[in-house]
Amino acid sequence: MFTGARWLRPSALLHELDRDPDADRVPDLDVASEPARSARRPRRPRRTARDWVVDFACFLLAVLVGLAGLESLVANPDVPRALVRGDQVLGALSCAALWLRRRWPVGLAAVMVPVSQISETSGGVALIALFGLAVHRPFRYMIGVACAHLVAAPLYYWWRPDPELPYAAAVALTVLLTGVCVGWGMFVRSKRQLLLSLRDRARRAETEARLRAEQAQRLAREAIAREMHDVLAHRLTLLSVHAGALEFRPDAPREEITRAAGVIRESAHEALQDLREIIGVLRTGESDDAGRPQQTLAALGRLVAESREAGTKVVLDHRVTDSGAAVPASVGRAAYRIVQEALTNARKHAPGVEVAVAVTGGPGEDLAVSVRNPGPAGEARPVPGAGQGLIGLTERATLAGGTLEHGPTPDGGFEVRARLPWG
Repeated sequence: MFTGARWLRPSALLHELDRDPDADRVPDLDVASEPARSARRPRRPRRTARDWVVDFACFLLAVLVGLAGLESLVANPDVPRALVRGDQVLGALSCAALWLRRRWPVGLAAVMVPVSQISETSGGVALIALFGLAVHRPFRYMIGVACAHLVAAPLYYWWRPDPELPYAAAVALTVLLTGVCVGWGMFVRSKRQLLLSLRDRARRAETEARLRAEQAQRLAREAIAREMHDVLAHRLTLLSVHAGALEFRPDAPREEITRAAGVIRESAHEALQDLREIIGVLRTGESDDAGRPQQTLAALGRLVAESREAGTKVVLDHRVTDSGAAVPASVGRAAYRIVQEALTNARKHAPGVEVAVAVTGGPGEDLAVSVRNPGPAGEARPVPGAGQGLIGLTERATLAGGTLEHGPTPDGGFEVRARLPWG
């Protein structure tokens, strides 16, 4: 009948726990769409086993209090028999109405204020109804009914004095019982509100975790896109340059054609390897350091030699105090990618010119990277490209804690300058 521990919880709490926070956010519904609004709200669950036990215990307590009040009425010879029978009827009806305290707590508590003034057997029902009101409704509903009980208590004992207690003691006892019922009910309500707040906090934490995961995925995709541009642009530019040379020089000597074909084959093979590595990262979710070792400053010589074999004139000024292997991995990767992208841009926009590459620095100093080329001798043939390389380089240098500047030189050329921290 009940799944898990739900039968140990009150139905009102289950109703709030099962409520969808987004279900009540129905935008601008008119009267005709009111059924849609009510259809989206979860039904109030039936009484759980705990509810039945608590309600029966309250009903039994109210009956016992009513019987005690009836005994005092019967023992009082000054009370007419007709008044005793009327009091019994009101007490029985009040005890029966106690089963409605979960559905209409405000109405029942408000009605029991005047009823308890004329029926001594309804006193227990009035206190239990006040307790239910404090549990199921906010403080603003409960305070008015509680004040009405406190105001009516002196009048009740002035009209119907207790034969066993003094007037002041009877009033003080009623005020004490009212305060206990109100305080206990507010305590129960605060516990339920705490549970609901913990539920909402858990939902917010899940939402924030999902948003953080989505942001991490987006940043990872951006990093992979930058890496793909930096890696593949260099290889594909070599393919484009040599394929263009073969297109314009079909009558070139056999040795030059063989060398160009070898560069094209090697560049295509390297590009395929890099592409496989990046796709592997996408599939397995591994870090940037997975797969083949990432190129660092130690591989700068091989990069320059590769560019020279492709026909680019490169002058390298490599003056690093310590060996390239001692450069931090992140700084070395950033420096390598900056030089690689700058050489790629030089081949694209100024083919045939001499490119000057300078790398200087040491431990405790900034690592300075400079790639400079003069303007092209003639109009350069456009080479396909994304045009986002310099933006990616600037972001890469910033992530490494450094800066990157680029722009034209007075002689019509172009220069890329970067400073990376080497702590």
